[in-house]
Amino acid sequence: MYEQEREQVAYFMRRLYRQFLTTTSGGNISCRLPDGNILITASQSDKCNQSKETVGILTPDGKNLTPELKLSIESGIHLSIYRNRPDVAAIVHAHPVTATFFCTTEVPLNMHLTAEAYAVAGDVVRIPYALMGSPELARIVAGYMKEHDCGLMENHGVIALGKSLLNAFDKMELLENAAKQTLWSHSIQTRSLDADQLLELDHFMNRK
Repeated sequence: MYEQEREQVAYFMRRLYRQFLTTTSGGNISCRLPDGNILITASQSDKCNQSKETVGILTPDGKNLTPELKLSIESGIHLSIYRNRPDVAAIVHAHPVTATFFCTTEVPLNMHLTAEAYAVAGDVVRIPYALMGSPELARIVAGYMKEHDCGLMENHGVIALGKSLLNAFDKMELLENAAKQTLWSHSIQTRSLDADQLLELDHFMNRK
């Protein structure tokens, strides 16, 4: 069932690992199918060696249609976001080193250094800490992601939402790039986009 779609989820998880955007045991990816069911990577599986057999199937109310797999402990986050965001078709949660570093600081991640980062990913919301895998974390993350596509989960990791797997993956890469640029900007003078340029990009992307 859903063999091609499950392989796509596995492919993006392997790509996430190859791009040094997550660890062997960290992170999870999901996508929502046209029939409403959700594909999501399994827990306790090698992120470098994913296949369609390691991608689980969930109903919108959380029933596991692949009981042979232990689904990600963050399945609750994915389900809660999909309930709140009918426009979202894919979610990538990962632990890229630099962006996750910003999850441990009060320093804001500057998404205004390049037009691409702001146009594609927008501004990033900071999400308060809660225990990983907990219903509280799922509730908090879903609430904070109602109006944002990218978030920094305090002392945890990064989350990106998209209209497709590629779109969500792209935002994750841009977040990590923006984090590196923000870190470098503290030692080298930089120029951010001004308010008029940001508004121009919002109109260009049909956000306002």
